[in-house]
Amino acid sequence: MKPSKNVLLSVIAIVWSLSFASAQYGYGYGNPYSYGRQRSIVPQGPEPEKEVKARTADEIVAAEMPKIAEILELNEFEQAVVSSILTKYVQQSIELQILNLEPDKMREAMEKIRINQKAELKEGLPEEKFNELIELQENGMKKQKKKKKKKGKKPKD
Repeated sequence: MKPSKNVLLSVIAIVWSLSFASAQYGYGYGNPYSYGRQRSIVPQGPEPEKEVKARTADEIVAAEMPKIAEILELNEFEQAVVSSILTKYVQQSIELQILNLEPDKMREAMEKIRINQKAELKEGLPEEKFNELIELQENGMKKQKKKKKKKGKKPKD
């Protein structure tokens, strides 16, 4: 029986020493709260910026049209007119940016695009909505929905 006791005691000693050693070195068998040597966390540099996919003129106008239509209260025909005109001139300005002209020539060409766009919008929209759209473009879409008139206080009897 002596050899079996010695084997049993040696197995118990080995298991106990392995658990003690694993606790010392942080190999806690998946235990995230184990003590001992921890992995050092290496700070990572900033992630490389993802390339921004250039949007087409149709995508740009399609993204802005719901806001414009809501603010100006355009009907479907007016929405189609404004959308087609804006798409045309946004496309021209994109093409102009691709050319990388000198700053003076770029400014002149952009001014011509704006003048032509205003002229077409004036022909396609009623005067009141045209003026609101021009004001909206100048303010950079900062204008909110039209405010509803506040009701006055009811007099007490």
